[in-house]
Amino acid sequence: MRGLCLTLPAAAGPVNILRGIDLDIAPGEAVGLIGPSGSGKTSLLMVLAGLERASAGQVRVAGTDMTGLDEDRLARLRREGIGIVYQAFHLIPAMTALENVTVPLELAGRRDAVRLARAALEAVGLGHRLRHLPGQLSGGEQQRVAIARAFAPAPRLLLADEPTGNLDQATGAAVMELLFRLRAERGTALLLITHDAGLAGRCGRVLRMADGRIVGDGRA
Repeated sequence: MRGLCLTLPAAAGPVNILRGIDLDIAPGEAVGLIGPSGSGKTSLLMVLAGLERASAGQVRVAGTDMTGLDEDRLARLRREGIGIVYQAFHLIPAMTALENVTVPLELAGRRDAVRLARAALEAVGLGHRLRHLPGQLSGGEQQRVAIARAFAPAPRLLLADEPTGNLDQATGAAVMELLFRLRAERGTALLLITHDAGLAGRCGRVLRMADGRIVGDGRA
């Protein structure tokens, strides 16, 4: 990111959400992002994911300059190069675990979508729950499906926004162990938003945000 700015309209006038951010995340690097609510963490993730357009500056992900890409090309970049795990699981209730992981791969044009989805679910310990609907799964299992969906296309970058926020402490710890293990095994770069400084420290590098700016960048 170079000179990244995000300004959004509001009734009282434009609001500066991100204010001239310069940031590099190396291939395979794990970065924790902490800061108070309203500091711009999730907005930064949304711009990196191509879900929000920057008002100024440049964003380049996996060698692709996202500036000026149309919606179709942004969607293709997300499907092929960027995995996203949210606090809410964002699974489709009427689809099985296998279908929830398969459909994005099919949309990306992968002919081996079912095989990849099955392998991804087996990797997160859900090979025996392929045909279950989200409502038949525990919260931890649903987040494991979401992690499988994010890793299935072998993304270069994984974005995780408070991925354990809806889970109890023990389940959340198990989910994070899984996420860190898969990331390390596959060499995926990770940007993890969390309020837990200890969890952020496991990433090795910790960024601090305040008022739309990165005010700290150091090794844990």
